[in-house]
Amino acid sequence: MILAIFFYVFAATAVVFAVGVIASRSPLYSALNLIGCLFAVAALFALQSAQLMAVFQVLVYAGAIMVMILFVIMLLNLTPRELGRAKVNVPKIAGAYCMVAAAVLLVVRLVGRSWLPVPAVDDRFGSIESVGELLYRTYLLPFEMVSLLLLGAIIGAVLLTRKLEGGGS
Repeated sequence: MILAIFFYVFAATAVVFAVGVIASRSPLYSALNLIGCLFAVAALFALQSAQLMAVFQVLVYAGAIMVMILFVIMLLNLTPRELGRAKVNVPKIAGAYCMVAAAVLLVVRLVGRSWLPVPAVDDRFGSIESVGELLYRTYLLPFEMVSLLLLGAIIGAVLLTRKLEGGGS
């Protein structure tokens, strides 16, 4: 019962921070709200006994990826004039309506749902050993392909952001 309470608290926290990400006018505040959301999701992973995923969530997403996002925000150096004024228009109102309707449907679905017991999993499920075995034995080729794709993306980002020598554009 206590785990269910913590689950709902962290889930609500993640939703509040996620709404803060899209509702903030400042990109910096959106990034800070995203960090809060990522920490709440890491807590949800920890509650589900997926400690490795919780650690990855904090180290990779809340750590490395958010540092990169904050670096890009600082490079853009947007002024309040460039951001423009907040405008309320039809798509924003329709989006808010759809969000409220989806939340109501989700609550109705969850209240009427019969709670089935969670199936038992192996004790090694989600451990470092089992993830490492899957990653480096079963899925070695896709893992290496993703690393090459990320390397290409980093090289492309460096080439796009460096200043051209000789006065070109």
